[in-house]
Amino acid sequence: MKMQTEITVVGMKANKGQLDNGTAYDSTKVFCLTDLDDRRGKAKGQAVAEYNIGTSEEYDKFAHLSFPFKALAEVEVVTTGKGQQVIVTGLKPVSNPAKAA
Repeated sequence: MKMQTEITVVGMKANKGQLDNGTAYDSTKVFCLTDLDDRRGKAKGQAVAEYNIGTSEEYDKFAHLSFPFKALAEVEVVTTGKGQQVIVTGLKPVSNPAKAA
């Protein structure tokens, strides 16, 4: 299931390198505000959720922005048959000026 939603991105972290055994890794995590589940009346507000968004090149696309920023996120809900996972497949800032030099 694919959909779009507006999110508030509070941080991003790129991670690229090589493990001691020679295995390469390259990823970017995006941290965004997510509503707490208040269906039982025992939670209010928001917390930060972490999602993988691709390689370290994704970080470079957004590094010039001031954080936090609002973005339109393309997300996909997938399942293994036992549980489901939300995957962020794209981000497009909706309004945020670049940092002043």
